Amino acid sequence: MHDRARAWVMTITITAIAFVLRFYNVAFPNKILFDETYYAKDAWGILQSGYERRWAEDASTQIPQGDLSGLLDAPAFVVHPPLGKILISWGEALFGMTSLGWRFASVIFGTLLVFFTIRMARRLSRSTLVGAIAGILLTFDGLAFVMSRLALLDIFQATFAVAAVSALIADRDYFRHRLADHLRANNLPDLDGAYGPLLWWRPWRYVAGIMFGLSCAVKWNSIFMIAVFGILTVVWDVGARRLAGSGRKSYLSLVSDAPWAFVQLVIVAIPTYLLTWWNWLATDGGYTRDWGSKHPDEWLVRTFGEAFGSLLKYHQQAYEFHVGDGMMVDATHPYEAHPAGWLLMLRPIGIEAENGIEPGAQGCEAVGTTCLRIISGMGTPLLWWAAVAAIVLAVFWWIAGRDWRFGVPLLAIASTWLPWFRYADRPLFFFYAIMIIPFSATLLAMALGKFLGPKDHPRRRLRAMIVGIIVALIVANFAFIYPILTAELLTRPEWLWRMWLGNLWI
Repeated sequence: MHDRARAWVMTITITAIAFVLRFYNVAFPNKILFDETYYAKDAWGILQSGYERRWAEDASTQIPQGDLSGLLDAPAFVVHPPLGKILISWGEALFGMTSLGWRFASVIFGTLLVFFTIRMARRLSRSTLVGAIAGILLTFDGLAFVMSRLALLDIFQATFAVAAVSALIADRDYFRHRLADHLRANNLPDLDGAYGPLLWWRPWRYVAGIMFGLSCAVKWNSIFMIAVFGILTVVWDVGARRLAGSGRKSYLSLVSDAPWAFVQLVIVAIPTYLLTWWNWLATDGGYTRDWGSKHPDEWLVRTFGEAFGSLLKYHQQAYEFHVGDGMMVDATHPYEAHPAGWLLMLRPIGIEAENGIEPGAQGCEAVGTTCLRIISGMGTPLLWWAAVAAIVLAVFWWIAGRDWRFGVPLLAIASTWLPWFRYADRPLFFFYAIMIIPFSATLLAMALGKFLGPKDHPRRRLRAMIVGIIVALIVANFAFIYPILTAELLTRPEWLWRMWLGNLWI
């Protein structure tokens, strides 16, 4: 079988496994969990009215019983863009306002996250095996698994972000192939100091702009990725032209290719983002939707019109919430996790806990103790800790080894992790690291591929066994923590066996 066909069979197979694993029993527990209390309900309001609506205080307990009377005829002030909630609402449209309904879209996008990670890792490493390893690692990561089974926004943001980075890697190949085609068409060995063709048509870069726009339409902090990868793609253009023989003229990319990169990424991302607000713009009941009509003399209204003036006012209020007192600066939370500890998974987050289940209840067979049901938002420990070692090695391979491939996931991790340090004075949570794990899993897969070496390496078989054992141990580790990812019934000692870092994880 040709490698490309084999790669697609591998991709579809691993993606299908990821879907089955995430979809199985996803409706349990039949209750609103954690921040589903915001997004599942916001999604239902969008489905009914086109904008988020307020709910009665006791709605979260009524909804699982099928009582939707708590939906109020009043708009809700929400501080995240609508796309993630629109996607959640599609599942609710299919299966109703049920736990399956509000979690179904997360299952789909959690599965797509595996798909895009496989394709990204394969193209980046030029290895179908490395792509497969990355897909397997992400499939059996605890955090990616849990986030694929909850009606939260972050799984959608991560999926669009990985798709965007994948598109830019494809654009890098596309651009270099077009330069090579130009040389062949003109029977040239190289550009001989010339700048070369402009090549403004870059379809993959437009795709990346759309994906980045959609990622920002879920959560704003994806804007840091746009900035970092917008610079990186221009650096790639300079390098490609220099490799083709442009010499010093390759730096003209900074004044020719760079503006088009801005158009293809940023300018394309902006209308993509705005389109996700269509329901809010097309209706008149959303929060601050009537602000423009009530303030016709405000400069926002005079400059952008009533509808977009109101939308910009909404954004101003949401931004002030994020940077102001609304984010509870100096507040504390039992599960807050400083970003310095995310890579080592020092403080996972508790999603659900039903403690003190007495023997005989719910099938509890404990003796001298009680049972419990827990959902912990934690990654697979061996995967995360091995990935830290891969990150350290990748820095060396990128800088000292001048291997550009390792720089891509490293920059993705940096742009999705380091900005959080600026906001470490407020409660932050480990589940935000769902933006990190696709890239750190890719780095670990690439590191394992590098250790494996070429096919003719004299110790290839031994190294393949070691790689296989590492992957198998990570899968086994996932299986071991699976009960605390899915609220399975455990005795208290069985739960404590899985709390390897003691109170840091409890």
